[in-house]
Amino acid sequence: MPPKSKTADPASYEAALEELEQLVGRIESGQMPLDQLLAGYQRGAALLAFCRDRLQAVQDQVRVLDEGTLQPWTQE
Repeated sequence: MPPKSKTADPASYEAALEELEQLVGRIESGQMPLDQLLAGYQRGAALLAFCRDRLQAVQDQVRVLDEGTLQPWTQE
């Protein structure tokens, strides 16, 4: 299986979050070569922005569904 492109947008929020967690783990382990740290940091920033955009889109949809009144989340 060919390696997936690290510059492409993830397929989903969950995929982005998983990739971000793995990337942070590699960076924190100290096993990432210095020349790859900057690229890793940049990818992490892109993944974080992707996740934030997805969360904002969901929040906007909730506002529309609640006719402009954001309701507190209650887990049943």
